[in-house]
Amino acid sequence: MAGTISKMKVDLQDEVKYTLILGDDAIDMNSLINKDIRLFWNGDIFCSACGKKTKNSFGEGFCYPCFQSAPEATECTIRPELCRAHLGEGRDPEWEERNHNTPHIVYLAASDIVKVGVTRITQVPTRWIDQGASSAIRLAETPNRYEAGILEVALKAFFADKTNWQRMLKNEVDDSIDLVEEKWNLHDQLPEDLIQFFSENDEVIDINYPVLTYPTKVKSLSFDKTPTIEGKLVGIKGQYLIFEDGSVLNIRKHTSYFLEVTI
Repeated sequence: MAGTISKMKVDLQDEVKYTLILGDDAIDMNSLINKDIRLFWNGDIFCSACGKKTKNSFGEGFCYPCFQSAPEATECTIRPELCRAHLGEGRDPEWEERNHNTPHIVYLAASDIVKVGVTRITQVPTRWIDQGASSAIRLAETPNRYEAGILEVALKAFFADKTNWQRMLKNEVDDSIDLVEEKWNLHDQLPEDLIQFFSENDEVIDINYPVLTYPTKVKSLSFDKTPTIEGKLVGIKGQYLIFEDGSVLNIRKHTSYFLEVTI
């Protein structure tokens, strides 16, 4: 099978279900765990926005012109506090209205530490799975991305906003973290104009990943350096494939690469 790839689709079940989209094909990745697989990149990259062939990939699979102009690559995807969709502004106001001027969740996610993050309400629990969280809880629900970003900035004084991907892949989890307690400890510390968005939903979502063996030392792989990647797949966490030798491959990083997959 061959085709351009995008980040794996996920489905939260007793164990996360992963599907690799390869052009028009879909591969059940869970069924390949404990099996040898081979992934070959032929050198081609096709922009995820315009579809044109590009020499280099920017962001998540964009050619450079689309990286500079596509709404999916706007700066507020990384820094939501900069979003202007609620003002009817942005690279593509119609796209912004559909995707950013919509309800968002500010959440706490646990791994080795507690992390704060923002995502569209429609991306729960996908966002939590993609970052490899062991559990997560809703902290606030806002009417748009901007308000969620302002709240996230306020929370950065208490929590990190980035995942330590190496610790995540080693499964270094702090089981003593109580997300409900962490959430309510913040309630009286938030500014009055933000407390209105605080969520009463205290459900903690636990996430189990299909991993046979976690690596003790992580070695990151890249198709740019190694066009052919092969070995026994022993697990998947976040958007990473984990191989028996401890090497890992970030599928999301290689969005729009044209791959041939042999099972």
